[in-house]
Amino acid sequence: MKTDPTDTGGLFVGRRPGTRPVKYRAIPEVGDQRRRRFDSVLAAAILVLMTVIGISFWGPIPAGCLWIGSRFNYWTDSVVVGLVTAFAAMLLFLFVGLAVMKRLDQTWILVRRAAGHDQREGVIGRIFAISAAIGVVLFTIWLLIFAGLGPSLAPSG
Repeated sequence: MKTDPTDTGGLFVGRRPGTRPVKYRAIPEVGDQRRRRFDSVLAAAILVLMTVIGISFWGPIPAGCLWIGSRFNYWTDSVVVGLVTAFAAMLLFLFVGLAVMKRLDQTWILVRRAAGHDQREGVIGRIFAISAAIGVVLFTIWLLIFAGLGPSLAPSG
């Protein structure tokens, strides 16, 4: 009888579903190579989609939410309503995006295992770090070249 909390998922295994450790089946045997190639391409597509969602956290989602807030500001003539709407929309879209990324990460693990890789951990942390680095670089380029600091550093003529 297993009584160690690390083996059983804690004290609430009987009351809370999904707290047990994940038990993976054996890696699939060498089978149809076309199916494995398809699964590898599908895993790569899921990875690209997760990266696009992660990068959208650093630009398109905040900009879109600010646009939504500006529309509410225009319709109601209240800056507070616009700001609250933009903030609520941003929280909603960011949490929904994270939930979608988490589900895609779990799907990615299963598809990689179906392709014959011993995949047990997801890549959501690495994707988030990479998208943050890309977002910082793109923001810096935008800030220095296109927006605020570029013209003020140029010599006046």
